[in-house]
Amino acid sequence: MTAQPAAALSDTARALCLLFILLTPCAAAGLTLINAGLGRSRNAAHSMLSALCVLSVSTLVYFLAGFAWQGFAGQPAYALNAGGRMWNWIGAGRFLLLGVGWDGSAASLAVLLGMFSAGLTAIIPLGSGADRWRLSAACASSALLSGWTYPLFAHWAWGGGWLAQLAANSGLGVGFLDSGGAGAIQAVGGLTALSITWVLGPRRGKFTSEGMPSALPGHNAVFVLLGCLLAWLGWLGLDCAGAMLFTGADAGRGALIAVNATLAAASSALIAAGITRSRFGKTDASLTANGWVGGLVASSAGCAVIRPAGAVLIGLVAGALVIYSVEWLELHFSIDDPGGAISVHALSGLWGLLSVGVLARLPQSTEGQWLAQLVGVATLLGFVLPLTYGLNWLLNRFYAQRVAPEGERQGLDLYELGAGAYPEFMSHNEDLWQR
Repeated sequence: MTAQPAAALSDTARALCLLFILLTPCAAAGLTLINAGLGRSRNAAHSMLSALCVLSVSTLVYFLAGFAWQGFAGQPAYALNAGGRMWNWIGAGRFLLLGVGWDGSAASLAVLLGMFSAGLTAIIPLGSGADRWRLSAACASSALLSGWTYPLFAHWAWGGGWLAQLAANSGLGVGFLDSGGAGAIQAVGGLTALSITWVLGPRRGKFTSEGMPSALPGHNAVFVLLGCLLAWLGWLGLDCAGAMLFTGADAGRGALIAVNATLAAASSALIAAGITRSRFGKTDASLTANGWVGGLVASSAGCAVIRPAGAVLIGLVAGALVIYSVEWLELHFSIDDPGGAISVHALSGLWGLLSVGVLARLPQSTEGQWLAQLVGVATLLGFVLPLTYGLNWLLNRFYAQRVAPEGERQGLDLYELGAGAYPEFMSHNEDLWQR
């Protein structure tokens, strides 16, 4: 086993870090509203309850085993000897959070942030599985994500693992850099969302017999836009806390981090609005909202080490990427992603990681930083994606994840919960009776 040096925080930095961490649940609330608003009205209550249940499962599983696997720099971990170097691959902590000193240390703050981050990661796939994912199956899938997939990659990136060791062992910049979780949270969650769409298949009526996608618009744009504002607040806390705990940023960089996140979100939303207006003649609210969140996601990786102008550039690319990838995934791969989670979280997160290799301004030598980022992206695509797909495929073999056809026609609110979100209004349309 091996251990890496731990970050040291002053009393003031610990207090600020705790404040930032306590803002993070706003990001989960924002994504929950976005997922619910982009789904059908007859599934709205189910979508909201799924988020609450998934958060509960993720919290308990992370408490049981997740943090033990993730660990924190300076804590015991298992390592492999390869090429004469020790490569740290998984945490060796005790289950049930035993051994954690609740003294305001950086490690104890990492537990709290990790618990919130695991829940946020688990909420992301709910947008892709909307309108057809069973509540119990979503909880089971989230247990696998929070208990194994998320902590494993989080350890590699944040817990002193082998990606973080690329600087010491291979001389690649400062090692893989992911300040606010563009990879550990967003890309992992987005790639899990891709796996869920493959396992569940498209919603009934989404594609014609010729394979052309049909529009199934969300039911509440107000939810979606309010979710964007809440997500913004949560991202400010997530990026600041992550940068302080995992990349050694001092508390004084909090203003820069907030500015970068805001600039990236703003530029991403505006380019998304402009593209939709030029292509469709009208500004699309849901795609603009997804552009906003895509900008937040892309800025997370290098929020503490890029200049404001770089954040604007990152946001512009992310906004265009979100718009065109949503259409591309539907037309060419028949992927039905109601919440746009694959484009917003997976693709924007991967772009954000790559942008660090080009735009980061680091006090140390940045030679090879782009290669360290590329190694992290390759790990996400070449290992995390097959892993999360394999786990969900196996789960589906033993416990069907998709609701029965009758449940999809009736609506998950009535079918699984016994009551609709809007009982005063007719929330079913004519496709309820189509066979």
